[in-house]
Amino acid sequence: MESVQAIVDFLNTYIVELGFTVNGEKLPFMVIILLGTGVFLTLRLGFIQVRRLGHGFAVTTGKYDDPNEPGDVSHFQALTTALSATVGIGNIAGVAIAVHWGGPGAIFWMWVTAFLGMATKYSEVTLAQHYRQVDADDERDPHKWEGSVSGGPMYYIERGLGPAWKPMAVFFAVLLGLTAFLTGNGVQANTVADVMSSSFGIPQWVSGLVTAAIVGAVILGGITRIGRVTGVLAPLMAALYVFGALLILVLNIGDVIPAFLLIFQEAFNPTAGVAGTGIGAILVTLMWGVRRGLFSNEAGQGSAPIAHAAAKTDEPVSEGVVALLEPFIDTIVICTMTALVIIVTGVWDDRMDTPITLRGGDLGYVSMQDGRWQTTPELPSSIEVVDGAPVYESDRVGQLAWHDVPVERLYLSPGDSEPFTGTIFPARWEAVDDAGNTYTTLYGPAMESGAPLTMVAFRRGLAPLGDWGHYIVLLCVLLFAISTAIAWSYYGDRCANYLFGHAAVLPYKFAFVTMHFLGAVASLSVAWGLGDVLLAIVIIPNLIALILLSGKVRELTDSYFERKPWIETERVHREMKQRGDI
Repeated sequence: MESVQAIVDFLNTYIVELGFTVNGEKLPFMVIILLGTGVFLTLRLGFIQVRRLGHGFAVTTGKYDDPNEPGDVSHFQALTTALSATVGIGNIAGVAIAVHWGGPGAIFWMWVTAFLGMATKYSEVTLAQHYRQVDADDERDPHKWEGSVSGGPMYYIERGLGPAWKPMAVFFAVLLGLTAFLTGNGVQANTVADVMSSSFGIPQWVSGLVTAAIVGAVILGGITRIGRVTGVLAPLMAALYVFGALLILVLNIGDVIPAFLLIFQEAFNPTAGVAGTGIGAILVTLMWGVRRGLFSNEAGQGSAPIAHAAAKTDEPVSEGVVALLEPFIDTIVICTMTALVIIVTGVWDDRMDTPITLRGGDLGYVSMQDGRWQTTPELPSSIEVVDGAPVYESDRVGQLAWHDVPVERLYLSPGDSEPFTGTIFPARWEAVDDAGNTYTTLYGPAMESGAPLTMVAFRRGLAPLGDWGHYIVLLCVLLFAISTAIAWSYYGDRCANYLFGHAAVLPYKFAFVTMHFLGAVASLSVAWGLGDVLLAIVIIPNLIALILLSGKVRELTDSYFERKPWIETERVHREMKQRGDI
């Protein structure tokens, strides 16, 4: 296992994080490539995300749907399947992380990233529809557990760029299929099991069995059943989350406009993130917004086009405009809700009474370098604490930190009533007081980050109505994780179908369900890291194809909006209603 972790760390360093440094923060080339592609496609398509967003909403409503057109699911079901994979941890945890490190101004750059990502999503989905494979009637499985349509980057790479590019298409399918098993499945199962264990004491294997059964029951029914389930689940969980957020904003209505003003102010004149990263450097704030925005909406990743390729239509652009809505809903709407809740409740820069677990993953040691706190690679041998205040050899070296923010006071119990006096031994993960008593957990005012910060924000924001706000976030985490696994199962089975044919689909589904259970009961640090590396690599062939095929996207776009085929579809629908056929 150590050797595998070493390989993952190597790949992460020289592929995922490869880039140049700005004010102590690394700006990966991957981020630059993704943003650059978004800018290129936005200009190439004449700001399609502005001009055709309204048409995307109209198509999604189903007013132009034709059930006789080839495909497995409706426009709406394709959208919700893709949203089920994107709306999730990025919306709950990613926004909090962006604010934690880059300050409120990072949210503005998340918006910019989403805006550019809309053009990228439009392009990859339009191509996926145009170059998809539709099985003939005599080739289709009567039970449709395989699906009758296959599409995605592997198809538009091979068919759009030509057979000589097939090795790159195979490379994409292999890596995305593996990613579906790891970050899209096993890690999601582990998240649910861990939350249920820590919150309610339910054994992880029990949670694993339950969620594996749910996921299996859905995915064995194929994309038709997946579409029906996500068509209900995705809107439900998004509505629940947004409702909670809107309720908090109504209760704090006077702080909403100042929150927006703070976002814009900090975007161009940042002070600092709570972790000490901003320091007035706009590129640092920008970088954190961009990185979390890309993680949230997944534009350019190449996974969502697989779901959209299954939509019932013979007009590729009609599904492309539907895909415009994904970054808009995911980042501009839901992520903004999260950001506003975090800001108006004041938790984003508030130190809260927190259990400091000396062996916990959120504990670290930092030193001040280049005007910001950075992780110290070597642990201090010991830290003396006098009357709650840690004593360091230097005020800025080797300080105990929670989420990379120094903890300045330590106590024996919650409530800041019993200051700790003694010695902390980082290598032993314990603290010993002057009386010789040993502790593995202390307490102190600390900064939260990620999903816990969002939970605190909801809890505080809804406190006037009772102590239950954090359960909204908890429930959404559970639903998001399950829906993500369901959506990713389809991405993986289309990769299996491309690589090995129809016969591989059913075995893949059983293997996927098995991996879901194993993911719930296993430690997945390596799987998470490897999945992230594979996902970073897999975007490269997709972006190459998008740039080389941008002319085809422009051609399809111009043809569609010149012909206006939706007008004829609307006329046919009207005549069928008059005859009573529908």
